[in-house]
Amino acid sequence: MERRNRKGSLVRKLKILCISDHIDPLIYSNQLKTRFKQVDLVLSAGDLELPYYGFIVSSLNKPLLFVFGNHNLKRIGHYRKEYREETLKNAMKDDFLERTYGSTYVGGKVRRVEGTIIAGLGGSMRYNNGLNQFTETQMFLNILKLLPKLLFYRIVYGRWVDILLTHAPPLGIHDRKDKCHRGFKSFLWFMRWFKPQFLVHGHVHLYDLNEVRESTYESTRIVNAYEHTTIDIEVP
Repeated sequence: MERRNRKGSLVRKLKILCISDHIDPLIYSNQLKTRFKQVDLVLSAGDLELPYYGFIVSSLNKPLLFVFGNHNLKRIGHYRKEYREETLKNAMKDDFLERTYGSTYVGGKVRRVEGTIIAGLGGSMRYNNGLNQFTETQMFLNILKLLPKLLFYRIVYGRWVDILLTHAPPLGIHDRKDKCHRGFKSFLWFMRWFKPQFLVHGHVHLYDLNEVRESTYESTRIVNAYEHTTIDIEVP
């Protein structure tokens, strides 16, 4: 849906379905298409199986972008060559559709989909040397690798990024005290410099309805996508 903002510029309002960590009965349902018919885009913050994405894509017929978390990594080798030998072995015979299930991996990438610029940074804090775990320094280096594409979008579209899609939360916001669930300080730096409208993350399970799902840092809204939630965003 397009409209004029307060400055008179034409903007498009999008509804985005955000998911992570746990298969939600409200999503994995025959009523998905009816329940979420207004959704324009789906974002997954990780720790979900790719066939689940296939069900969502085939039901809604909308783009789905995802990052990997620190669990459900048996297909990560299709997307990250450094993990290929460990995770795939003889599975490389799978065809492309089976590998992707209609979804798009954006870990370590920046993509513009439905007019929305989305940067992806998957993985968690390193806690047992498992796959897709990073130290603070490694995550900061992952951010630096995004800079050329972020600069491109800044020049062409006048803004760096609209949504940062991560698995782990930022340090001190929605995270936990244990090392596994500790957030990344570098995400705070990212928000201060590139000012995304949203940071969407997973990793931290919300078992209590009173737990905080959404916070604000600087000009960025930080949303925990556990199970599912929806956000509305306006893009030029």
